[in-house]
Parts: sequence; C-alpha cells; structure tokens
Amino acid sequence: MKTHKILQAPIPMRWVGPMKLSGHLIEEKLSVPLATYETPLWPSVGRGARISTLCEEGIKVSVIDERMTRSILLEAEDAYAAHQAIQSLKARMDDLNEVVAKSSRFAKLIDINSQVVGNLIYLRLEFTTGDASGHNMVTNAADHLIPWILTEYPHLQYSSISGNYCSDKKATAVNGILGRGKYVVCEILIPRDIVERRLHSTPEKIVDLNIKKNLIGTMIAGGLRSANAHYANMLLAFYLATGQDAANIIEGSQGVVHADVRNGDLYFSCTLPNLIVGSVGNGKGIDFVEENLERLGCRDDREPGANARRLAAICGATVLCGELSLIAAQTNPGELMQSHLQMERK
Repeated sequence: MKTHKILQAPIPMRWVGPMKLSGHLIEEKLSVPLATYETPLWPSVGRGARISTLCEEGIKVSVIDERMTRSILLEAEDAYAAHQAIQSLKARMDDLNEVVAKSSRFAKLIDINSQVVGNLIYLRLEFTTGDASGHNMVTNAADHLIPWILTEYPHLQYSSISGNYCSDKKATAVNGILGRGKYVVCEILIPRDIVERRLHSTPEKIVDLNIKKNLIGTMIAGGLRSANAHYANMLLAFYLATGQDAANIIEGSQGVVHADVRNGDLYFSCTLPNLIVGSVGNGKGIDFVEENLERLGCRDDREPGANARRLAAICGATVLCGELSLIAAQTNPGELMQSHLQMERK
C-alpha cells in the first residue's frame, strides 16, 4: 500500500487565557490553544477567561461520567429470541470482559444498552478506554466480542459492526440521555458588578436571553437535546489544536446552558454530555499537538484516564468562556456585529 506524507495545514492558532479552573480534577490557572479561522473567537473566549479569574472559584468543572460506545447489529429468529439473548448477555458481563481484555489492556465493558426492532438486536456496548477517546479501541473490542457471541448463541446472525445506535458523529437523543465520551458540567458564579463592568450586561438580561434564545429558540427550530449558542465554535478550535477527531463536534455540541440569578449574582453553567477527547491515540503524533498537550499538563505521569479527564475539563471550561461572552454580547444591540467588523475586516 502506498503511503502519503502527512501535511500540516497552517490553521491559525493562538493561546487564550489564562482562565481559572477549580473542582475535583484541577485547581489552577492556565491558557488554552485554539486553532480557528474565525479570529473573533480568540478575544471572545479571552473575555470569558478573564471573567473567570475575577471570580472566587473561577470555573468549577465536574466530570461525572465517561464511556465510549459501539453498537453492534445482530439478528435473531424473532423478537422474543432477541429479547432472551439480550437478557442472557447482560447477565454475563464477566465473560464478556474476559473477551474484551484480549483486545486491549485499557478497554473495559461497563454497560450494555439494547433495542429490539422486529428480529433485529441493537447492542450498545459501553466501555471505559483509558486516556484514548476510544473509537478504534471499542470497535476492536466489538470485533472480538462478535465471534464469541455467535459461538455462544448460534441462533444469532451477524449484521454489522455498527448499527448506528452508538451513535457516532450524529446528533441523536441516545447520546444525550446515555452519554458518549466525557459527561462534563462547568459552572461559574459571577458577582453582579463584574457582569455589569466586564460583560456590559446584567444577570437578569443574560438569564432572560438564555431562556428566549437557547431554550425557546432552539425548541422551535427543532433542536435535538441541545440548548446553546455556539458550543461547536469552541469545540472545533480546541479539537484541532489538541489532535481530536473534529467530526465529534456533532454530538459534542449537543449540550445545555443553564443560567440563574442567585442573590443578585449570575450563576452560569454549560453541560456537555458527549465531550469526546483523548490525550493519546490517532492525531496526537503531530509536533504542535504534542507540544500543546504537554503545555496543558495532559502528558503527565498519571493513572490511566486521568490525563483525558483533565483535557475534558479544560475543554469544557473553554466552551463556557466562549458561551458566556457571546450571550452577554447579544444582550446589547449591535455589539456582536461591531466586534466582527472590527476584528475581521481591514
């Protein structure tokens, strides 16, 4: 097979920050790399980052779940036979993990979700994958599991290694409900005077716009488990700078902004149930990616999975910074377009 030289495309990149992070994974100030052609993103995220340094706890980040999924598609004789096979498989997790262990020393099967459609069996296999995002790892594990399942259950037949119930790089309800990647929640409490002086808005205006724009606006547009202004902008810039599979911003951008007024101050949060990142694996061998991961502290000697969780926490905080800045800007007529005109047009 002919190999081709990998060219490093010159996507503009800048380090933005510092931002202040706290929580069970990280307690520090740091800057983040963002690679993008949308140059106003840098100062916008930068404004959110500056706000975080002025708040007592900064951005409090919680990673509350992690899993990577692959849904295999099998066929049974009929629906009841499919149901019986599923119940049997779910009772044999130890046996299944013995097979998984032969495919990888980091993959571990933690749950199985299923759907029966006629005689079709959709098995959503859910794994932890260490510091890798895990796409290839879970597919390899599934490739080991399928022949074992077909041997143990000879009345079943193979249909596909992926039945789209995973659901990879598609906007689906199942990912938001069951999770795919890291489930990250970022929160910040901003004093009223900082909202007024630095964001040129008020807590009430931001809460009101979040309801009318992110919640109601997305609902009437037919959004799917999503209520945010532009998660995808920050995700893509962060993904390109840290060697992630950029197509995963499709499910990654499904998330919810929640804002509230607390004792006169602004509570602002971003929930990202499908944040797919890894600190090792495909895409990480490029020089600038390695340098960025090292500078972010995601190449340190930690237990398997800890560097990836740290990276997810930093990515989620970056999303919050950009989301907060944009929502605040949109509470003021003309501010959004004026900033683009100043920064993008010469």
